[in-house]
Amino acid sequence: MDITRRTVLKATALGAFAVAAGARFVSAQTAGSGAIEANDRVFIANEDSNTISVIDPQTNTVDTTINLTSFDEDPRPPFRFVTGGVMPTHAAMIHKPLYHGAIDIHGVVPSPDGKLLATAGRGSSNLYLIDTLTKKVVGNTPNLLANPTTGGDRLTSGVLVGREPHEPTFTRNGKEVWVAVRGEDRIAILDVEAVIKASGGAAVNAVRMYLPTINGPAQVWFSADGSLAFVASQKVSRVDVFQVRPDPQGYSQPQRTVTLDISAADKPGFTPFLKTSPDGAEVWLSHKLADQVSALDTRDPHRTVDVVPLGNLARPNHLEFVQNSKGKAIFVSLARVDDGGPGGVACSQLAVIDHSAAAGARKVVKTFFTHGREAHGVWTNPTHTLLYVAHEQDELPSTPNAGQTVCSAFDVSDPFDPKFLAQIPLGALKLPSGELRNKKSINLVYVRPGAKSQSA
Repeated sequence: MDITRRTVLKATALGAFAVAAGARFVSAQTAGSGAIEANDRVFIANEDSNTISVIDPQTNTVDTTINLTSFDEDPRPPFRFVTGGVMPTHAAMIHKPLYHGAIDIHGVVPSPDGKLLATAGRGSSNLYLIDTLTKKVVGNTPNLLANPTTGGDRLTSGVLVGREPHEPTFTRNGKEVWVAVRGEDRIAILDVEAVIKASGGAAVNAVRMYLPTINGPAQVWFSADGSLAFVASQKVSRVDVFQVRPDPQGYSQPQRTVTLDISAADKPGFTPFLKTSPDGAEVWLSHKLADQVSALDTRDPHRTVDVVPLGNLARPNHLEFVQNSKGKAIFVSLARVDDGGPGGVACSQLAVIDHSAAAGARKVVKTFFTHGREAHGVWTNPTHTLLYVAHEQDELPSTPNAGQTVCSAFDVSDPFDPKFLAQIPLGALKLPSGELRNKKSINLVYVRPGAKSQSA
């Protein structure tokens, strides 16, 4: 690895030159065999730019940026991103005349086989699919107005699902996508094959049904065997539990079994994220305004088995399970930005919970800085030895990646001794009329196309 003057300055400012200089070797030497394969990619949904950054974990650099905007499909000014040298604000960008692209790209999740991603446009009320191998939006069509000053594709409209879709999740058999329609009180259940056809312009109804649920549903996650669906809310202190009941073709016939009162863990009623543990025994929930996380037993009657406080104004976003030969941990991303980070730079932290402790006795055993501001999405590789963290805010002035949104990579071969590998600037999408900076990263997933993913 060549160490340039820029690399030295950057690493020194972060107080981590020794780590940064060996970052690409650390993952190969300490993360273990099979930690990274050739087609592995990290996908990050950038809400303000309506793009998806794709990182190659072998180099910890941006491989490509997937465009979910409709800018520059037409050479005339109302269709372009930059007109007359003027770059619009975010609010003006998505309200430009004739814009038909995504608004507020948010959730992103892999299919069970890792070949597709589902992502939602909160503001545009629709769902898109991404091919993880080609890194293309499914359903895009050739741009009939294409010339050297335009883009080559016309963005699909995806599938309209309802007001404020927050998070999509594939069923364990991959037949459906369940989308939590947070602005309403229902879940849109879509046929994946029909979504592919509808995205390409076919006159098919991709939405199989709307499932009534609690108000403000934030996300759905399924039990390990796919028989139960757990639904969290950002408006009420409740969790809905449904039996999925797939028919012989694998399509769900859902039936609510119980609505749980979780006000003891989440009095404000704001739970944006939940995920089932690898062993399938628990579903863990992030209570952002209550500054804590909790765990429910996936078995009936789904009692609360843990409530773990994270500290004043911790503001937890997502959580991830890391389990390998060195231990079992739960990493929780904290939105709070703290002073005193590496190199004196203010940044967020991850909380580490010892998941091997007895139920009811789990607690935070350490925190560490993420090298980025307002940590959000967090996801591990299939061997649970690498961890990637997305951030909402740009880096501070006078830091190496000032004014850019960054992703951070860690070696978690020992879950209780994470080692910083790289701070990855996400850069910009290069449009014909100008550069659209990738901004406000939300969800992040590590994908190995063709292999069993965490949604399987």
